[in-house]
Amino acid sequence: MNWQARMIAADDDFNGAPLLRSEFTLDEGHGAVTGATLTLSAQGVVEAWLNGRPVSDDLLTPGWSSYEWRLRYATYDVTGLIEDTSVLGLALGNGWFRGRLGWSGRGEFYGTELGAFAQLEVTFADGATQTVVTDESWTAGPSAVLANDLYDGETIDARRRDDAWRRPGFSGEGWVGVHALDVDTSILTPYVGPKVTRWNELPVKAITTSPSGKTLIDFGQNLVGWVRVSVQGPEGSEVLIKHAEVLEHGELGTRPLRTALATDRYILSGGEDVFEPTFTFHGFRYAEITGWPGELKPEDLTAVAIGSDLERIGTFRSSDPMLNQFHENVVWGMRGNFVDVPTDCPQRDERLGWTGDIAAFAPTAAFLYDIDAFLSDWLRDLALEQEHQDDVIPYVVPDVLKYLEKPGGFPETDSTAIWSDAGVWVPWTLYQAYGDKEVLANQFASMTGHVRRVHSKLSANGLWDTGFQFGDWLDPDAPPEDPAKAKADTGVVATACAFHSATIVAETAKILGRDAEYAEFSTIAADLRAAFNEHYVDNGRVFSDCTTVYALAIVFDLLDAADEAVAGDRLAELAAEAGYRISTGFAGTPFITDALTRTGHLDDAYKLLLEKECPSWLYPVTMGATTVWERWDSMLPDGTINPGEMTSFNHYALGAVADWMHRVVGGIAPLAPGYSSVLIAPQPGGGLTEAETALETPAGRVAVQWTVSDDQLSVTAEIPEGVTGVLRLPGQDDRAIEGGRVSVTVPVLDTVGARS
Repeated sequence: MNWQARMIAADDDFNGAPLLRSEFTLDEGHGAVTGATLTLSAQGVVEAWLNGRPVSDDLLTPGWSSYEWRLRYATYDVTGLIEDTSVLGLALGNGWFRGRLGWSGRGEFYGTELGAFAQLEVTFADGATQTVVTDESWTAGPSAVLANDLYDGETIDARRRDDAWRRPGFSGEGWVGVHALDVDTSILTPYVGPKVTRWNELPVKAITTSPSGKTLIDFGQNLVGWVRVSVQGPEGSEVLIKHAEVLEHGELGTRPLRTALATDRYILSGGEDVFEPTFTFHGFRYAEITGWPGELKPEDLTAVAIGSDLERIGTFRSSDPMLNQFHENVVWGMRGNFVDVPTDCPQRDERLGWTGDIAAFAPTAAFLYDIDAFLSDWLRDLALEQEHQDDVIPYVVPDVLKYLEKPGGFPETDSTAIWSDAGVWVPWTLYQAYGDKEVLANQFASMTGHVRRVHSKLSANGLWDTGFQFGDWLDPDAPPEDPAKAKADTGVVATACAFHSATIVAETAKILGRDAEYAEFSTIAADLRAAFNEHYVDNGRVFSDCTTVYALAIVFDLLDAADEAVAGDRLAELAAEAGYRISTGFAGTPFITDALTRTGHLDDAYKLLLEKECPSWLYPVTMGATTVWERWDSMLPDGTINPGEMTSFNHYALGAVADWMHRVVGGIAPLAPGYSSVLIAPQPGGGLTEAETALETPAGRVAVQWTVSDDQLSVTAEIPEGVTGVLRLPGQDDRAIEGGRVSVTVPVLDTVGARS
């Protein structure tokens, strides 16, 4: 871009929410306006109006990127908004740039001044252009927003609202000048991923009174966004809305928020007021209302769900209502945590782009929604952070932790299994899901850099048993205060993950025609496999003898055939000994059902999936959950919130089993990247009598529907024209299929081939 604009800041900060405006007249003598494009960015978050009309419905522009090296801009066609005399108006908020981030209570990690950047280019009929830019000629003034923070909420004083500043002829009383900021425009880059938008609205489900007399609102669904309020009351009176995900013994459960206030405060004008706090967001199902004038009616409040603008492409449904609710919980958890950055949780004083969470969940996400652009954008920040940290892929991206004092148990950031492996696993997932090699080419330096650094960290015995590891984070047997204290040996977990990443990078090099790197990483992978088997495997028994180490060893192809059979039997034995209650954390949970299925223990995989006692995937469903929890027991059976300091009711990582549900229960898996060839292979079990799954692939729609009735399994599959596939049913020979629809019925007895 030919940038003529400057990043400008208001001479008065105006409570962290200044308004900026420029009034201009179109050049004469060039004919009609044939086009007008506005390019917009900010230090902070920005909303724009042209002649009083919003430029777009986007929220929180320009989002959160690694601001030190990459600041995104949005581009809008505003041709229809241009008038002979026009006003371009901008509203700023703190956002991620200057607001609180992490658990330190601090903000301003990226800078102390909010800034606005805009370049409006108008094209006339004769080809002439006129450019309007942010510069020192602009003016700035106060808004109705008195405070705004992503964690703490927003305060809006409706008495201060006056839209006259958006229109020509505004007097500007009380307004001040602006000054230019020293910002290197070379860091400006267009969005790769989608913008954040409103994507759903939910009505009030119930209004109740808590045991202490508080007014509580239940929207029936844990979501991310805010409450839109319509209210009329005495001028100057205040309404407070406090948000939380759960109730604890009938009261709003705010302890899991830690220091996040999650409270919006509205000061009434005396007339009819509508409030939407678009410079914050909350993770909530429940709201506590204080100060409401008169009778509170359900129609006065609407929950507005926000998130990155993603296209839904995959669906799943079965004959089990609880399993369907769990799947719906996975969907809502993903949407709530895909707000510009793939975050761990959306409610407390954290909301960071933890790499371990998305490493576990990416295959599930890639089936449910088209996340190619969303994660490709985030991966660019990951590579930048890595490039500036000696090839260390940090725990979070963007990496604000490098500015924070580390909490107990966190050493200086270094490569760590699963979390840093996101730099390899996520681009590989995108390639498998969507078939575009560009993501591999773009991330190849990042992928190779990660594995080379890990290789440099190996002990003399060839194992990755050095340095800090999260390991099997949130093993359900770990104490609440020490979520890293898992049964699985951290060296076993890390070495297995290092092998998996090296194998992926070798395959990536082969795909990209990088022969030298293919040889290099194939050797690294072979050496890791040999060391793993020498030091950690004894006749099929894997060191530390717990479900996670067996799941990783099996799914990552670390074992020879004889050892894999023994390991599979031991894994099934351990699952049975646990009563089919979950015994894995972040490392093992995405892979345990696949490991059981692969080694002939499909029945055990279903028993694990469908168990309802805590800890299990369905236990939260029995407790009324509408999203996936961070801990298996985030809420205890008696309705008490887990006593650990770290508890969230909206974390997608443990929902990664939905990937297995799509492929094994539903029966849709890629035989080639991008589903150019498809495997149709449903494996019924667990007492399910039917399931249906569908996916909009790059080549078109793939759908599978099956039923079990009267000792017969009936399967109907549909694949796009031009796509080849394989139909694989239990007890049957593989059958080649081509584009179109196929229906097959086989004896149900032939489906019972799994050992229990």
